[in-house]
Amino acid sequence: MEDLAGFGRVRFATIAQPRGILTIPISYQTSQPPETTADGKMKSSVSVLYPNEQVSRNVTSYAEDRSTPLPAHITAYHDHIDRTKPETAILMISNFQAQNHIWLAKLVGAKRVLEIGVYVGYSGMVWSHAVGPSGTVTGLEFDPEYAKIAEQAWADNGITNASVVVGDALETLPNLQPDEPYDLIFIDAQKSGYPSYLRTILSASPRNGGGKRLLRAGGLIVADNVLRRGIVADDSDENPWVQKEKAQRPTYWRSEDVDKLREFNDLVRTDERLDGWLMPLYDGVNLVRLVD
Repeated sequence: MEDLAGFGRVRFATIAQPRGILTIPISYQTSQPPETTADGKMKSSVSVLYPNEQVSRNVTSYAEDRSTPLPAHITAYHDHIDRTKPETAILMISNFQAQNHIWLAKLVGAKRVLEIGVYVGYSGMVWSHAVGPSGTVTGLEFDPEYAKIAEQAWADNGITNASVVVGDALETLPNLQPDEPYDLIFIDAQKSGYPSYLRTILSASPRNGGGKRLLRAGGLIVADNVLRRGIVADDSDENPWVQKEKAQRPTYWRSEDVDKLREFNDLVRTDERLDGWLMPLYDGVNLVRLVD
């Protein structure tokens, strides 16, 4: 835990909900509200919404319930994977994050989505709904078994606008030559590959490339897990996730993945062609707009 702006001893928690797994900031040792100005405005960027675990759960549940609901087939598939693949279900985004992704896709008018990392097809199902029947979703998946499960799930749910390319995305991504540029690219794959994925997207989307681009000008990149339980921002022993991972997976907390995620976030921050907003929700989502 870390003392943030007088708000208390704050940490991130992963909450298993009936509708998915969600990582949110919580605090168990509150001290005082964030410092405010005379007119009551916050001086700190720290959210006031998570003073303890109970309020965190209630706030998250309230926000999810007041957001546009997901179609039944999407939530049903999420529940199915939670039940049948408990060891790997954490690889899925939560239903609440899926609501956000659909909203983002509709906001930018996305009709062509590229997904780097498919797992068993849940997020592909989400993007398929977001772009509608006239849109397309292309997924890149390393594991052929996961790709097979995804394709079957899509077929079972009447989804015909999503497809998957099997192979290492570090190799398949540079070979993509879409007829039209993608409007949105979702990155949720091998974390050590994030900087390479981003560099490939940029090089394959030249300023004067005309129609021969991977991502259109003004297109959106959504990169998941860029804070990795907060370890990317704070890998000290004060972060309880570091302590947990040290005990269970000693190589996880100091792995190449963490360094590469930092590199990715730094690239987004410093490249003049990119506008980024790193959102400290879920497991950290970097929302990136390709300017030109």
